[in-house]
Amino acid sequence: MKRTILLILLISPIIVFGQQRGNWGGNRGGGQQKVQGKITGTITDETTGAAVEFATLVLKDPKTKKDVTGGISDESGEFKLYAPIGTYELQIFFIGYDQLNVPIKMTPQSPDVNLGKVKMKSNSTELEEVVIEGEKELVESKIDKLVYNAERDVANAGGNAADVLRRAPLLSVDLDGNVSLRGSQNIQILINGKPSSMMASSPADILSVLPADEIKSVEVITTPSAKYDGEGSAGIINIITKKKKLEGISGNINTSVGTRQNNLRMGLNTGKGRFGFNMNGGSYFSWPREGTSDFERLDQVEGQTRSFTENGASDSYRLGFYGSGGAFYDFNAYRSINSTFRIRGFNSGNDGSYVTRYNDPINSVDQNYIRYTDNTRLNSGFEWNIDYTNKFAGSPGREFTVSYKLDGNVSNNESLIQQEDLIGSDIELFRDEINDNESDNRENTFQIDYTHPFGKLVTIETGAKMVLRSVISDYQFDTLDQANNVYVSDARGTDVFTYNQDVTAGYFSSNWKFGENYGLVAGVRYERTDFDGSFDEISNDFADGYENFLPSIIFSRKLPKFRTLKLSYTRRIQRPGLRYLNPYTQLDNNRNVSLGNPEILPELTDQFEINYNTFIKKSVVNLSVYYRNTTDVIENFLDVNDEGVSVTTFRNIGKRNSVGSNLFLSTKLFKIWTIRGGLNVFTYDASGVVDGVALSNNAVLFSGNLNTNITFKNDWVVDAGGFFQGRRQTLQGYNQAFRIFYMGMRKQIWDKKGSIGLRIVEPFVVNKKFRSELEGENYTQTSVRAIPFQSFGINFSYRFGKFKSSGQRRSKIKNDDQGSGGDDRSQGF
Repeated sequence: MKRTILLILLISPIIVFGQQRGNWGGNRGGGQQKVQGKITGTITDETTGAAVEFATLVLKDPKTKKDVTGGISDESGEFKLYAPIGTYELQIFFIGYDQLNVPIKMTPQSPDVNLGKVKMKSNSTELEEVVIEGEKELVESKIDKLVYNAERDVANAGGNAADVLRRAPLLSVDLDGNVSLRGSQNIQILINGKPSSMMASSPADILSVLPADEIKSVEVITTPSAKYDGEGSAGIINIITKKKKLEGISGNINTSVGTRQNNLRMGLNTGKGRFGFNMNGGSYFSWPREGTSDFERLDQVEGQTRSFTENGASDSYRLGFYGSGGAFYDFNAYRSINSTFRIRGFNSGNDGSYVTRYNDPINSVDQNYIRYTDNTRLNSGFEWNIDYTNKFAGSPGREFTVSYKLDGNVSNNESLIQQEDLIGSDIELFRDEINDNESDNRENTFQIDYTHPFGKLVTIETGAKMVLRSVISDYQFDTLDQANNVYVSDARGTDVFTYNQDVTAGYFSSNWKFGENYGLVAGVRYERTDFDGSFDEISNDFADGYENFLPSIIFSRKLPKFRTLKLSYTRRIQRPGLRYLNPYTQLDNNRNVSLGNPEILPELTDQFEINYNTFIKKSVVNLSVYYRNTTDVIENFLDVNDEGVSVTTFRNIGKRNSVGSNLFLSTKLFKIWTIRGGLNVFTYDASGVVDGVALSNNAVLFSGNLNTNITFKNDWVVDAGGFFQGRRQTLQGYNQAFRIFYMGMRKQIWDKKGSIGLRIVEPFVVNKKFRSELEGENYTQTSVRAIPFQSFGINFSYRFGKFKSSGQRRSKIKNDDQGSGGDDRSQGF
């Protein structure tokens, strides 16, 4: 009942705003709606005849001087605007060209106006002073985010989404596919503004199967406004794919084959008038690769040293598929409906053998045995969403949207464990077990959003949202009964865990312009979280809830010569994701186990940031300084019990402060050579009391990347680059730094409809080693992994058909309110 009343209160102002007319920007005439006309044309360079893409168009009323509507030209220089019949002035702007003012007259007899080719005169003086030279910049700075236009980066050909994120500003991606934003993994990753249960539980799988050629841009949002969900204490990453409203039929084929990974993607797009449809499908496969591992743990008990060492090798593989389809229909110029459906599936495995030595002098135990493991992980899921959008005639920017999303995910993790004694000292060392976890996730999301501009200076955004989640995790642990040669259930690792989480939210955000040079985005978001969990076999049920007010404010100042200064503050929440909570215990190693923790609390982060962005001739410079304070920090925490078993779970370890600075540079030399790179330096200062013991740790950490490409004649492009992530620090220790070097080339063919390329990763290093160290109250633990990383591959792409592009459609639903767990170890969710 309380949630129902709350939702009504949140929706009421939206309904009131949506029904306002008259002075609120609706139909001021009060009479019959005027007939809508259409203005079309193609903007070209007066000298070269080339299309001028992304030019700004503003249609003005010559009497009132007010904007009626507007837009931008597409990649072909084409544009399409709708407006009530009447007399107008069309203003066309683009940096480096003289402004054009075109008179427009639409009558009831001839409501449509086709301007044909609209020629713009180049202004050579401005082109020397401004970085933008007739195309989008590779990286754009906006008031609340950085936008990396990945489709314009030739280095991305043949890679996957993880490769794209490694080149984006402020981001880093480690060996296992874990993504960090300015050193923190507490982020949310969206695809076209929407999350998925698969992304929440296993981001590495999604990133590995999503081809780089499908990504249009990546939005890096370090200070999300109130309209975004409160989750993601470090920020939000929004991956925008290449989906457009089309006129005509087109398709594409992209494939890459290599010594490490292979992928294939195909797509078909069609559109006619007010209806459009698209579908895409693809698959990913990595060849099996052998890795080695060395592990040592030493712990002190009663003044004596207990040791556990393990050395072995394993073969791993990963494959997956995905498919998507979407359709839209425009009822008229103001009302439209959009729907998408996605399916995906992943399969990964790891077979290993490990020689183990365990020595416990206190209890006179000396064991030497070999352990065989066969781990498989299957995930499959679907997503369906539908959005209805209503715009308002005579009020550009005013919009009301209703959205619904259904998300489902099923996973199965199975481990087969066999263990044999090597020295005949302990019959109990024999093991033949099956550890299995099946889970089923369901998620329903309801959302409404309303945007209302008040003239040119103020825009109000408000909305409400409800997310209903339900998860069932069925975990089973079976051991072999040697006498009867049958597997029997072991109650120590067998149960069914049911978890429900409901989030109700509402937000209010305002965007203010003060003259030409000052801007302000301020708002607040309210979120109420209710959750409960229960077990079938044990009496450990729980239920609780909490509520949070999450303010945000961004102040922007435009300075002369294309410089911008921004000051911001935001409060974010990091709820424990479902992977954090699942109590399923991974028992494939009986002396090194891991499990989730249903009792952990969310963490809260307050962040302050100063950002400076400037264009210097042909270079972009973006510099930020930030301070971040987090309470109830969630981290992996390891304990060694009296039996010599290390148990890793998630804990609230205390508080963490971080002061950092990041720098991004991009420049173009000699019109053919692009160089860009970034550096992030920050502190880690954590402290807390865990199990009655005061702990603290601090470090200075850094990460960065450097990329370059050169465009030669005859459509040849050569690129090279590298990525470095410093060690990842925790309260107990660190994981070793990670780096990648790559190089490649690409040639466009068949009138630029196709391309073929070569890609090399780590040409001089075959295997990479990764070291991690942990230290507890009475133990030290060190592990080293070595994995083949060198790869060679070729890629091919081809586009067919003809179409006209006229904008992009994305769902309004953004369920960015859960943590992913920080690593790639699935725990059944």
